[in-house]
Amino acid sequence: MHEAVVVVHGERTLTDLDYSRLSKLVGHQLPAVLEDLLANADITNSRAVSANVVTMYSRVELVDVHTHRRQVLTICYPQDAEPAAGFISVLSPVGISLLGLKVGDVAKWHTPHGEECAAVVEGIQFQPEATGDYVT
Repeated sequence: MHEAVVVVHGERTLTDLDYSRLSKLVGHQLPAVLEDLLANADITNSRAVSANVVTMYSRVELVDVHTHRRQVLTICYPQDAEPAAGFISVLSPVGISLLGLKVGDVAKWHTPHGEECAAVVEGIQFQPEATGDYVT
């Protein structure tokens, strides 16, 4: 079985809280691409992050660039992941590919079977910081 690979494209923005929590994920071997994202992301204060940036616990509307299929996913920490309910771990290829993107950006990742996937961040239905929640 192939290991899933994510390609980090362009600039990403993380809140200081997301950065801190992701850096301290205890008991998890952080994927190299997440370590790369943490090393290269633009870090901003949770109160200053734009509402069009995908942060932890954002509910994101995606449109597959090939099939045009729409789906809504929430990026979460591994312990809260429930893929069948749309809660995708930040350690998954999809989760890593979305974190820090802006509306209009294209997320790209590879499935565990080596299939290349790409989806446009069509919108953010919910972002904790946009509602004044700076601690989730």
